[in-house]
Amino acid sequence: MVIIRLSRGGSKNRPFFNVVVTDSRNRRDGRFIERVGFYNPVAKEGQEALRLDMAKVQGWQSRGAQLSDAVAKLVKRNGASVAAA
Repeated sequence: MVIIRLSRGGSKNRPFFNVVVTDSRNRRDGRFIERVGFYNPVAKEGQEALRLDMAKVQGWQSRGAQLSDAVAKLVKRNGASVAAA
């Protein structure tokens, strides 16, 4: 099954997550099909904390990809910020 989930990067105590499309059998930080955005939970004021390519996310969902719980929350938050902009 294809899933859209977070892949951790960054250093110790400075997490950075890539939002990736991958096969559910692959490791969390392993091989992926496509990178569709990023999430930086420790972004400073004025830095971009979340960027998602919603066209790619919706395209993958239309082909049957499932969102992880964390990515579903980010998509919901990003959709609200896109509507406000």
